[in-house]
Amino acid sequence: MTQATSVSLRIYHEDTDSGGVVYHANYLRYMERARTEWLLAQGFDHERIEQEFGILFVVRSVDIKYLRPARLGDYLQAWAEPKALRRGLVTFEQTVRRAEEVLAQATVRVISVSLKDFRSTDVPAEMVRIFGLRPDTPVPPVSKTPN
Repeated sequence: MTQATSVSLRIYHEDTDSGGVVYHANYLRYMERARTEWLLAQGFDHERIEQEFGILFVVRSVDIKYLRPARLGDYLQAWAEPKALRRGLVTFEQTVRRAEEVLAQATVRVISVSLKDFRSTDVPAEMVRIFGLRPDTPVPPVSKTPN
């Protein structure tokens, strides 16, 4: 199975509300960055995916739990780890952490869609092989406890 990938973050004023607490929607941005870094670590940037395979990956669903607040000046890590693949649907378990403390955790499902008509399509075989995920792996339930 392909390893988890992380991206380092520092929290700035633009990330927070007036009380210096990270705005809830920003966690999704941090998780997006981690998934992008995971793709890059597998050798796939968005331009290559579009040009070579004619697909895009788009978020289909997010199940997120906010456990602790991040604050102005914090240093965080956003993690992405693929857990399952079913045809065109890739399931990621994702966390945002401050050191070892899990602040948010989510199950994010992304689906591959054709650039021609934006209909769902299978993940190309070459990508499946490199991802190291077995096709038709059942989609796991959302974790109830932080990693």
